[in-house]
Amino acid sequence: MATPVEDDLVEYGYRRVLITITAVLCALLEIVDTTIVNVALTNMRGSLGATLNDVAWVITAYAIANVIVIPMTSWLSQQFGRKNYFVASIIIFTTASFLCGNATNIWELIIFRFIQGLGGGALLVTAQTIITESYPVAKRGMAQAIYGMGVIVGPTLGPPLGGYLVDNFSWPYIFYINIPLGIMAAILAFTFVRSPKYGEKLKANQVDWLGIFLLTTFIGSLQFVLEHGQQDDWFNNSTITALSVTSVFGLVLFVWRELTYKHPIVNLSVLKDGNLRIGVVMCFILGFGLYGSTLIIPIYTQAILGWTATDAGLLLIPGSITTAFMMPIIGKMIQRGIPQGYMVGVGFLIFFFFTLMMYNRMTPSTGVEHLFWPLILRGIGLGLLFVPITTLSLSTLKGKHIGEGAAFTGMMRQLGGSFGIAIITTFITRFTQKHRIDLISNLDASKFEVQQRVALLQRGFMSKGFSSNEALKKAYQIIDYSVLKQSTVLSYMDIFLYLGILFLFCIPIIFLIKKGKNKVNPADAMH
Repeated sequence: MATPVEDDLVEYGYRRVLITITAVLCALLEIVDTTIVNVALTNMRGSLGATLNDVAWVITAYAIANVIVIPMTSWLSQQFGRKNYFVASIIIFTTASFLCGNATNIWELIIFRFIQGLGGGALLVTAQTIITESYPVAKRGMAQAIYGMGVIVGPTLGPPLGGYLVDNFSWPYIFYINIPLGIMAAILAFTFVRSPKYGEKLKANQVDWLGIFLLTTFIGSLQFVLEHGQQDDWFNNSTITALSVTSVFGLVLFVWRELTYKHPIVNLSVLKDGNLRIGVVMCFILGFGLYGSTLIIPIYTQAILGWTATDAGLLLIPGSITTAFMMPIIGKMIQRGIPQGYMVGVGFLIFFFFTLMMYNRMTPSTGVEHLFWPLILRGIGLGLLFVPITTLSLSTLKGKHIGEGAAFTGMMRQLGGSFGIAIITTFITRFTQKHRIDLISNLDASKFEVQQRVALLQRGFMSKGFSSNEALKKAYQIIDYSVLKQSTVLSYMDIFLYLGILFLFCIPIIFLIKKGKNKVNPADAMH
């Protein structure tokens, strides 16, 4: 049976429709903003006179703020009231978007992006909690399906939308586009969202200030290490090493503090729920695969195939439409009692076949027609993973624990993405170096085929007016570039193969899911 508190929050009719639109809009705003800036970094560098390392902080600052605020969201909702906190987060996000667009130097932009990230992180988890509690238990699979559309489609919409705005207007417009949507979301949230009755507001001296400090230290250090580890050569860099140690100690002290303090900032006891524990692990893996594969494909199409940022972004859209199409179907399947574990197992298997197809189809001259069906398969796999995992994670939680559970799943999905991107970029660099050495070792200058290729290129450059020595030098540069291109493609193929093996090994996790607990209230099922 649903508790009276849960019944109070369930909405019906037009109110539920409007609350759903508000929640999805807010989730979409936040998620799009994590990827929309990627295509505008070069323009930002030029107009703000920043270095590549400086401009990378535009992404890092947002990600750090996001991951810090996500675990605190449930507690902050109780402190200030969910409605107040949600509306304030939308206003902070929208105002910061305006300030980002008006930044006059790179450090102003980084500060405003951090503030935007503090508002954005709250939007994601609070939107998930609101949409879950607005639907009766029987329809929560459908609720997660609708919410999932925003979370899955968002990262894909970012690059093509950002590319279009940068190509046709200028980079500040990637932030200005949030303003009318943010104002609309704030009005809808203020009018229709309700705060739950549970949770007492704490006095200032009861607040877990030490817990907040330790959480910020642990998550902030970890996120910095993941974002900058590869470019700073990991543990050969003293800053990365120091922050890694800080992160480990911060985590240990944070866990100790939360388990011993009377009013913890993050309620770790909610992880006693077995399905939430499994869900948190699977959310991490989902984030790893979602953000990892979203990272590789645009880089591959732009750096190797020579596509524009807009074309690279557009490639991902059919797969995202497939996911959006799958969401309500999967929501219906959950409502009809098909076990989520089976769907997750099939989703991991489909993701494995997607990675296998990418492994077999990647070349320096791959076309759209070769990538279309693998990405459609990826869209189907994401649909089968996202909705069942999020529904399963929160399925046995009640009352305020739903918000706490949503915070954990949101944080782990973001961290999974950060780990995925950090590990994948590291391995791309290392695999590329390995393949380059292997390929060069096969380029024996005494072989007739190699000599013939060099001579052909040399004659080609000499026909354009270059001297014999200049033409020979350029011929070697072409061959060197060709080797680098091929070794990079081979490294991408390796990454997809290992990603596929990872997803294959994840299938047995479904056998740990507890069955028979996700009972549906018959009265709810009638609405």
